[in-house]
Amino acid sequence: MSRILALCTLLPLLASPSRGQAPPNILFIAIDDLRPELGCYGAQYAKTPHLDSLAKTSVTFLKHYVQVATCGASRYALLTGRSPKNSGAMKNHALYSGATAIRQEKLPGAQTMPELFRRSGYETVLIGKISHTADGRVFAYDGKGNGHPEVPGAWNQLATPMGQWKRGWGIFFAYSGGRHREDGGGHRNLMEFVARKDTDLPDGLMAEAAVVKLGELKKAEKPFFMGLGFFKPHLPFVAPKQDWDIFEDVDIPPPADEKPFSSPYRHGSGEFFKYATPYEKTRPLSREAANTARRAYLACVRYVDRQVGKVLDGLDKFGLKKNTIVIVWGDHGWHLGDGQQWAKHTPFERANRSVLMIRAPGMKRGLTTHALAETIDIYPTLVELCQPNFQKTHHQLDGVSLVPVLSGEKTSVRQYALSYWRDAVSVRSKNHRLVAKVNDGTITTSELYDLREDIDTVTNVARSKPDIVAKLSKLIN
Repeated sequence: MSRILALCTLLPLLASPSRGQAPPNILFIAIDDLRPELGCYGAQYAKTPHLDSLAKTSVTFLKHYVQVATCGASRYALLTGRSPKNSGAMKNHALYSGATAIRQEKLPGAQTMPELFRRSGYETVLIGKISHTADGRVFAYDGKGNGHPEVPGAWNQLATPMGQWKRGWGIFFAYSGGRHREDGGGHRNLMEFVARKDTDLPDGLMAEAAVVKLGELKKAEKPFFMGLGFFKPHLPFVAPKQDWDIFEDVDIPPPADEKPFSSPYRHGSGEFFKYATPYEKTRPLSREAANTARRAYLACVRYVDRQVGKVLDGLDKFGLKKNTIVIVWGDHGWHLGDGQQWAKHTPFERANRSVLMIRAPGMKRGLTTHALAETIDIYPTLVELCQPNFQKTHHQLDGVSLVPVLSGEKTSVRQYALSYWRDAVSVRSKNHRLVAKVNDGTITTSELYDLREDIDTVTNVARSKPDIVAKLSKLIN
């Protein structure tokens, strides 16, 4: 099955739970700005025991790529299952403003993945950031707005705990003691590691709320789809003190390539540099300053890893593990000083590559795969794992089901992965990445990077490999 074209026609062909078996639950965990800086992805200096443990019972995709390397558009693709080429959704606020916003009225078919599962008999629960906003409600950063659901018809329950921060963007840009970036005073420190308890910060509160909610869902008479979206390691870098301290004597390697590179898509790392730093803010950063920032990122990853572990323990505690699909997904990657870039917002490998782990009943466990995967593949994968008796979608799905890889039937289901950024289309093959500037359907410039030895965007080999440029360029149109 190369494409899911229309669910209403393909449902009889899809794998399904055995007759009389309860449909599987879904625990979908999104982690903001999480690049594959985990032990199970080869980062031996990382402190991620819980995600590493999950990898031992999951299928871990080493080459998963998002559609757009920015939060809102990446999540739009995830939730709708649509490529930006077809949806036009390329910006952060695509879900609730502009021509690509998800329509508020109920349509004959579901517009998003949680809406489809809700229509198909699932109890859908949102905690944290699954769409672009921090709690599933539409407010501006200053708290103004009517708070309507960002994803209409998707969630039975909006259950994000606000704690001392009181509102969505407050918990997203949170510091300890109820302070946040949008509090009028403009608290904008790049990092803070003073909290003593996990629940002194929002991600800890959300993990706690998720475990309580799992206990409630255990008693329900229908399957559940829980969307749990953790905020860290998104800026600002804030976590408990223990997570900073543990890296004091760890030899964190410097950025893989510290040289700057030449590309029209290289940016000034504006999101990163707008925060106040505890070191001299030079461009480029000094080796010591870069190491401090990398340590802060890894501390936040350790913090969120611990929260994931608590929620997975909750599945065990309530006897839900056996019949629950668990997905851990990063909404995009992150340049961590590589090539003198910080944050996302590029069409390159570091920004588009992110974490994807899937544990599903009856599927392979402990498998690490180099199969190419796109974020839009998650939606048809879940449909195949969970139907029958599903409703239909409003738009066709553009992704490919990953079930053949999960089951071990195939080693891959796609040859290429496409990502988008502004006027660029980025094509990932097994060994290369093409970044092509496209104007009115015409490619005007091309960059090619050989990723077999170096995944950082430093050396453009387009001139020496015109045959590969030509081959990958054909995929764009």
